[in-house]
Formats: sequence, C-alpha cells, structure tokens
Amino acid sequence: MALWLACWQPPALADAANTEVTQLKLERGDDGIYLSAMVQFNLPTLVEEVLEKGIAVYFVAEAEVYRERWYWVDTRVAQVARHMRLAYQPLTRRWRLNVSPVPITNAGFGASVVQNFDSLEDALDAVKRIGRLRLGDVSEIGDDPVQSVVFRFRLDTSQLPRPFQIGVVGQSDWNIAVERSVKLPMEKSR
Repeated sequence: MALWLACWQPPALADAANTEVTQLKLERGDDGIYLSAMVQFNLPTLVEEVLEKGIAVYFVAEAEVYRERWYWVDTRVAQVARHMRLAYQPLTRRWRLNVSPVPITNAGFGASVVQNFDSLEDALDAVKRIGRLRLGDVSEIGDDPVQSVVFRFRLDTSQLPRPFQIGVVGQSDWNIAVERSVKLPMEKSR
C-alpha cells in the first residue's frame, strides 16, 4: 500500500487534451485587482451529445493569490471562483448560461446572471472568456512584490447527474482542465 502511494501522482491539470489558456491579464486598479482570461478547448463529441439531450454541464474558473514566503509554505491571500452552468432548452431551441460566484445546485440558482444564446458556439465563446474576475481589494491583497496568481479552469463533473458521474471515470472526453500561474503586477493599469 505504501509503495502504491509513493508511486501514485495526481493527473496534471495542464495535460488535458487541447485545453490551454491563450490569454491571461492581471490589472491593478484603484478599487481592486482583476483577472481576465481566454481559455481555448474543443468540446468533445460525447459532451456535446449530453448537452443536446438537455443535461446541464458545469464549468468552474478559479483564481487564487499567494504571497510567497521563503521560510514556510506560501500563504493564500485571496480566492475567487466563477461557476457556469450551460444547458440546452429543447422547447425554445436556445442555449442558457448561468454564471454565479457560488456553486449552482438543483436547490436553486441563487444570485446568478443568465444569458441566452442561439447557438452552442456562441454559448461556448462566453464560457471560454473570463472577463474582469475581481480577485479582491488592493488593501486586502497588499503590495508585496512577491505574489503569484494561480488560475484554473475545468469542467466540473461532480455536478453531473449520478449516472454520468459513474460513467465519466477514466474517460478522457470529460477531461477539460487547465492551470496557469503568473506573477502579480505591482503598478496600476491606466
């Protein structure tokens, strides 16, 4: 058992097939620090078929700000997430995207922004574009010169219906994930 644990390595998020962060921009403004990103991926045929049957698919974009320390592990200064629920509405033949700062559950959408699209391509373009995700106030994050931001984007299979959760284990079609790390800029954007 100990040998298995010593040899086992978790799968790398950046190794997901055809998933990459093509743009990542950090801005330090007067009222806060913002992250904008563009993620590129090809939606696998299996996931597209599930969507067309009316089953919602969930995506999560997360960002964490870390202050580096030489004497101990890095400390997390801020954390933010954007949860997206993409679903096809067969009666109206439109795509609906719910965007929320908290996980979207079947109990309700809570406070979320809803957008409707005529095509899957338009809806996926909105999912792939993360615009001005607020990381926090400048006073909360501080102006320490040694800070980094870790951005993650993934398809959240834990929110799929139970039969799909069992079926996705070991299938690469459901592996849409990427991670990228950058240093936080010190000067303000104008």
